[in-house]
This record gives sequence, C-alpha cells and structure tokens, in this order.
Amino acid sequence: MHRLKLLFAALAAVVTVQARPFTVVAYNVENLFDVDGIAAYEEYQAPKYTPAHALTKLQNIARVVARFDAGRGPDVLMLCELEVDATPGATPPDYDAILARYAGAKLPAMLAGKVAPEVADLPAEALLLKALADAGVTGYQVVIGDNVTAAGSGRAQQAIKCAIFTRLPVKAVRSHATLDARAILEVQVEVDGAPLYLFANHWKSGASDPATEPTRAANAKTLRTRLDEILRADPNADIILGGDFNSQYNQKQRYPAMKTTGLNDVLGSQGNELAVRQASRPLYNLWFELPAAQRGSDTYRGEWGTLMHLIVSRGLYDYRGVQYVDNSFAVARFAGLNADARGLPVRWSGAGPAGSGFSDHFPISAKFVTVPDGKADKWLNLRASSSDENGPAEPVKIDFAKLDLEGLALTAQKLPAGATLRSPGNLGKLVRVEGVIAPGTRLAVEFLGETYDIYCPDPALRTKLREQFKAGERVRFFGELGQYRERWQFVVQDAAWVR
Repeated sequence: MHRLKLLFAALAAVVTVQARPFTVVAYNVENLFDVDGIAAYEEYQAPKYTPAHALTKLQNIARVVARFDAGRGPDVLMLCELEVDATPGATPPDYDAILARYAGAKLPAMLAGKVAPEVADLPAEALLLKALADAGVTGYQVVIGDNVTAAGSGRAQQAIKCAIFTRLPVKAVRSHATLDARAILEVQVEVDGAPLYLFANHWKSGASDPATEPTRAANAKTLRTRLDEILRADPNADIILGGDFNSQYNQKQRYPAMKTTGLNDVLGSQGNELAVRQASRPLYNLWFELPAAQRGSDTYRGEWGTLMHLIVSRGLYDYRGVQYVDNSFAVARFAGLNADARGLPVRWSGAGPAGSGFSDHFPISAKFVTVPDGKADKWLNLRASSSDENGPAEPVKIDFAKLDLEGLALTAQKLPAGATLRSPGNLGKLVRVEGVIAPGTRLAVEFLGETYDIYCPDPALRTKLREQFKAGERVRFFGELGQYRERWQFVVQDAAWVR
C-alpha cells in the first residue's frame, strides 16, 4: 500500500509539471456589426442589415471557432473588424453580467421579431460572446482597446476595432494609437505563472498599393517601438503578434517598387526560424512553416494572399515560460463550412432576408505549451527550418483553369422547380451559364429570365469578352454568382471558363 501511495504521488508530481497546451487563433470576421441599425457603413445600416443578418453572421463565426480544440474553441482569439459601437452606453459593458442576464435565452430568440432595446444596445463583441456560449465555447474574458489614432491621421476614430477573447488571466492592457489605422491592442496575460504578450493588429488597407505603404510602415513603427521596449527589458520575452497586417508575408519581394515595407523592413518579420536565436532578428513569421504553394488565407484577383499573420518572438523558442509547438501553424480551411468546393473562402454576403457566408479571410492558428525548465539559453530543437527566409516574389495563383468546371457548376437543370438562382445560398457558386448577351453599354447576359452583369477581374480578359460578346448572341460560359452594389453578376475568373 505504501508503494502504491508513492507511485500515485510520483504520478501527481509528473502531472504538475506537464506542459499546458493552448491554441491561438487570429480571425478577421469581415465587419461584424451589432443590431441597433446605426453604423458608419451604409451596408450595415437598417434596413439593409437586420437582426436576422447579424444572427447568421454570429452563428457562422461561432461554428468556425468551435472547430478548434475539440469543440471548446481556442484559449486566445484575436479578432479584427468588430464594429466600434456607434451607440455606446455610459459605462463599459460588463460581459459576464450580460451572459448571466441572458443565460436562459438563446440568441435566435433574442434577435427574433422586434428586438428588445436592451438587446439592440449590446455591442458586437457581446453578441459574439453570447453566440459562442450558445455553441458551447465559454470562459472568455473580452478585451477591446481604445478607439484612437495617432497625430496626423485623417480621422481621430475608426469604425471597426480589434478585440482579444482570452481564457488566460489578463494582467495588463494597453492601446497604441497608430497612423490611419485601428489602435494596436496589447494584452499581457499569464500562463502557468509565465507572462505572455499578445498584440492584436489591423493595419492600413491596400497591401499592393505603394501609396499606402508608408502608412503601414508607420503602423509597423508603432508596434516595433513597443516591442523594443519589452525586449530591452527581457530579450527572451514571450510575444505573439497577430491580426490583419494588410501586408503579404513577402511584401518586400512581392512588391519591389516599395522601397521600405512595414512588415519586413520596419517590423522585421522574417522567415529564418534559426535566426530568432540572434537578438537582432527576434521575430519569425509562421507563414514560413508551410510550403510556399500553401501560403494563403484570403484571395484577391485570382491570387492567394497572406494578410493575416501570426508572428512569434525568440522567447517562444527557449525553455522558459511559453514555447511554440514547432510546425503547428495552420490555415483553418474547413470544407463544407467556411470553404467552398474549390477551397476558397465563403465570403459574407448581406443578400437576402438573413444573409449568408462567413468571411473573406480564413482564420489562422498556432499551438503553444508551457515548459518547466526555465532556461533562456536553451533552444527548441526544430524539426525543420526554412532556408527561404524572404519567400518567393511571385504570388500563389489560384489555378481556375484546372477546376472540374462541369462537376462543380450549378446548372439550370440542377435548380429545384420554382427556385430562383438569386438566393443567398447560391452566392459564390460556380454556374454554367447558357444565355443571350443583353443590349446596352454594360456587359451582361440574360439567363433564366433575368439579367446578370458579366465581370472579369483580369482587365485583358474583360476587354476580350467585350469584343467577343455581341448583343443578341447566344453564349456559354462558367461564372461565379456574385453581387456588387446590389447588382447580380457572374464573375469569369479565367479564359478557360468561356466555351
């Protein structure tokens, strides 16, 4: 019996020093707005954006978040594009009290019919917290930053914000005003007694535009200045940078006209994992954990983008405090949920009475553990490290020409009797169009008794189709069903789609 007690005691001691695993997710939720009908963006004002639209969006985000960590969701959720409440209360929201108040109700009931004034008054992050709770994802503390911008900005405040939902105890919060972008949110948390710094970012938009890159460089400078303060005090501090940096991981290589890039030159994001052991190169971009052809979480004009990032400091490679789980970085592309049959993001659309879709960005994630050794001079043994520390200059193209068009396409024959193609559930779907070119100055086709614009992201292809398609002629092509400024359209992504 005595030996058995000793065995149990030894096992208990082992358990107490076991690494504590946790997941960090960065997710741009593409404009999550509340339900008061008052918004800075026209498409999120009443009556275009209704409680039914908000419910669809909230539940869809919750479904994606619940895919992490066996349904319990990540311990840290870095969010972009939550509405800055246009009608804030006199005091900050008490999120725990809000959850307690509505513990006996589900979100669909709260947002049905004429919404109660106190529900309409809830900010977007409180509604999301409730949607997550309904999905069984609980235990978060919600942290949002100040809505401020730096001197010289075009406007003092922003319409959207960053937020961090965390189960890790919060020790300190700071907001860093930056030029013409959302304030950078710094949250210091504690993991098994070890400090961890989290920085949620949403930099100035326009990744490919040289005219806006100086603003992103200013955003990077704001962040870099604060990082330098932390790293001077502790060169091995544990730091995770996340969010939408509106920059490609290889910004400098992809856009050579940009002499100084925010992400690579000013912030110092780089792809040599071993280089983080040098105090002068402490930041590693986790996109380099994936093969170059798999780097992408958003799409634009037929190319994959990497606007969302998780970047880690050198301290996450030592044997003290928090440690990165090597090669755990992933793009959360869930087939049949937030990814369509072609593997592309199912974007949010406000079309229809309740809207549809998720976001124009896939979430990205990484895993971490706590380590008991407490040694800042011992380094993680890496299974592999990237030698291509800058990344290729050429973007990853979406190979639309190789898609199984006939197998993927929705046809007139596949539509149920009496059903209309113009439904939110069909947005983004590939359609085999057989119709007649409509008269008028707009390039359009008459199909199933309705008129649709024809659009090509490639200007050369757009010009070619304008020359090739003549009014009154019958045509056959494949197009993605979409909407632009409330006009329905077919998007032709590749010349191979025209038959």
